[in-house]
Amino acid sequence: MRNFLKLIRDNKGATAIEYGLIAALIAVAAIGAMQGIGSKLSTTFNNVLGSL
Repeated sequence: MRNFLKLIRDNKGATAIEYGLIAALIAVAAIGAMQGIGSKLSTTFNNVLGSL
């Protein structure tokens, strides 16, 4: 617990936490975009399958 408190008080620790939050937000946005693309791709493949 002491190490965690040191990390929070230290400027380098705060920067590391900020980078972690930014990475998490980017990951959430990427997952959302990939889900949208995945559903459109699935629809396209189903249309191709139906045409065959």
